[in-house]
Amino acid sequence: MDEIINTEVLGEKIVEVLKTIYDPEIPVDIYELGLIYDVFVNEDRDVKILMTLTSPNCPAESLPMEVKEKVQSIDEVHETLVEITFDPPWNQDMMSEVAKLELGFL
Repeated sequence: MDEIINTEVLGEKIVEVLKTIYDPEIPVDIYELGLIYDVFVNEDRDVKILMTLTSPNCPAESLPMEVKEKVQSIDEVHETLVEITFDPPWNQDMMSEVAKLELGFL
């Protein structure tokens, strides 16, 4: 029988991993930048991450693959799907206070 997994705790682990991934052009992690729109975790430990890039022409095409690989490396995660969207388009208002402070916007 599979162990029961606390999806909220797993979600927190995923966010911690996302905070280790940095945009190659901006010295702030992708979570604080606001590039992660949502993290879904189901009871089967499947994860879907809805994210964006700073622009459709962003040279960081490797970011989604890095997100998938790092999240998939969490022992409790079964499958990981990363979906890219540009709706809504990313803008600086999506950054956390931490990111704005780090970049000197506050």
